[in-house]
This record gives sequence, C-alpha cells and structure tokens, in this order.
Amino acid sequence: MKLEIKQEILLEHLNYVIKGISTKNLRPILNCIKFELTDEGLYLMSTDNEIAIKTFIYKSEIEKIEANGEIVVSGRYIYEIVRKLPDEIINIEEVIDSKIFITTKNSSFNLNCSDVSEFPDLELEYRKEPIILNQKVFKTIINQTAFATSVGESRPVLTGINFKIEGNKMECTATDSYRLAIKKIELLTKAEESSNIIIPTKNLNELVKLMQDDEDNIELHIFNNKIIFRFGSLTMMSRLISGTYPDTSKLIPEEFTLKIKVSLMDFFSAIDRASLLTNESDKNTIKLASKENTVFISSNIPEIGNVEEKITVEKDNDEEIKIAFNSKFMLEAVRVLESTDIELLFNGEFKPIILKNPESDDLIQLILPIRTY
Repeated sequence: MKLEIKQEILLEHLNYVIKGISTKNLRPILNCIKFELTDEGLYLMSTDNEIAIKTFIYKSEIEKIEANGEIVVSGRYIYEIVRKLPDEIINIEEVIDSKIFITTKNSSFNLNCSDVSEFPDLELEYRKEPIILNQKVFKTIINQTAFATSVGESRPVLTGINFKIEGNKMECTATDSYRLAIKKIELLTKAEESSNIIIPTKNLNELVKLMQDDEDNIELHIFNNKIIFRFGSLTMMSRLISGTYPDTSKLIPEEFTLKIKVSLMDFFSAIDRASLLTNESDKNTIKLASKENTVFISSNIPEIGNVEEKITVEKDNDEEIKIAFNSKFMLEAVRVLESTDIELLFNGEFKPIILKNPESDDLIQLILPIRTY
C-alpha cells in the first residue's frame, strides 16, 4: 500500500474511526484501525465488537495512489501522529517486515502493523429498504430521550432507548424507572416490517457526535442483533441490547385532575434558581404548591438556607396541588421541550407529573414525585 494524502483530510476521517476503538480491550487487534486502499479510494475501519465504524475517502480527495493494499495499525498512535503533523501532504507506505512509513517534508515515523487476517469482519450489510430519517430529526429524538435512560447496569435494557417501528410510525422510549421520555414521529415512508429494538444510549450519543450535516438523511438498517446507520461517507454498526423493554404504554393517564400552563423560560429559571439550595443526598428535592393563579416553588437545606420562587400560571380549574420532585430530573425534561409554554399535568401529589408542549403530543415527559408533603 502506498499513497499521498493531505493531513487535514486524513485527520478528519481518523476523527471518525478513532471513536470505534477501546484501549481497555483485552484483544490488541480491537485497538487498531484498518486501512484498505482500492482503486476507488481509501476505507478506514475500527471496532470494539460493540460498535463498528467505517468511513471512505474518495479517490478524488487523495493526492496520489501508487499501490493498493491493506494494513492494520495501532489506532491511538496513527491518530496522534497525524493529528500533530503540519497541514501538508503525508506519504504513507507499507514496507517489508509488517511496517509502514509515515513521512512529510520534515518528519518521518515508522509503525509496526498487525496481521490483517486477525481484524474482525465488520458485517456491515445493508437492507434494500432502510428506515430513512433527516439527520436533524434523528438528533432531536436522541436529545429529547437519551437523558432519561439509566446509567446503572443492574437492568441493562434501561441503559438503551427503545425504538418501536410500525407502518409509518416510530416511537422512542427512555426510562430509568424514575422518569420517562416518549418521542413519537411520523416516517416519510412505511416500514416493510415492524421492529421493536433497544439501542445502547452510549452508542447513540457517539453516533450523534459523528453527524455533520443536519440537512442530509440517515439510513437505519435493522437486523436481529444489530443496527447499521449509514450517512454521507460514514457507516456505523451498533449491537442491540437483548431483552424485553418494559411496557410503558399505560403509564400516561388519559385524564388529569389539574392542568397548569406556564412559560417554559419562567418555569425553567425558577427551578434552576431553587435547585441551588438542594443536594444529592436529599434527591435534589424541590416543592411545588399552587394557590389560585400562582405557583410557589421552594427548596431548603436546613444548615444553609431556603428559597421561594413565584410564577404566574394558567389553570384549567380551581383544584390546587402540592407536590415535590427531583429538580435535576425536572430541568432535564423541561430543557428539551421545544415550545414557548409547557403544560404540567397532575393527578394528585403521589401520582406522576406529566410534561408536554400544549400544542403537541409528539413528546411526553414523566417524572415520579418525591413524598414529602
């Protein structure tokens, strides 16, 4: 293998595939990046067995291709070398004894290569009729749900987002058993078959970081134990979480004893200020109490002090509510509601709080109360 390529182009694509390796892996080959140079261009590939990333540099972006070939080289070392080289032409040449030379006008490195045959088959196959979404829409789905997934490993299914696809409907659900986020969207085309899968949240967060152009589409190719995302010159595979996701369909009531409409910015700011006098040991507890068209938000740390905020709201009846909740959970839920006003729905102090945009049901947030009153 022998080629010449601009440093900035190679670094851009190394920035993608470096996210697919793990230095903690016990198999050294999984810490490597595979280079495959063909007449069409250069493929870069990486995997840690949980995710796999493949990117392609077109022939037109390469200065010169002198000899095709394949090499497998330490991901961290090749990445750091290219990152610290000046923005000029880099020569990469495979030589005998399983080594590559990396040279520029004033620098030269040689790196040992690993056996190409040991690099895993990435199994990056594609379906004829994938699910197609706008990248901006996909990012919004992850942004509005991922925060509600569990970070603990005791229930692995809760560490991912549940994607249910039926016809032209997609429903994405995340919960850590204390809160719940449900996002519903309508697909541009009808799916060939129904799907009910759980994708690890950490992999989805990495995927979002790889996305560049919000106007382009992303393809979702769903298989029994994996999902493959394809966009631009990038392909990413994620393993799925096995298991049955809890049925959350009955957790959102159809009727409520009280509905409160409030400015999102006013509510968020009040919670944000009140949260200054909360702590983790007390579950970041904040109290909310209504009196006519005013809501009082309060919190206290006995050894420090207390705070009370007042907000003018609209209520749908004369019922009053006193309820407590985790301020961190509430701030994260409110932050992703893309609306001027929000609706808070109550069925008493011991029942979950529901948050939504008054004009739309495409995003529902649920937070369990904390018993203090």
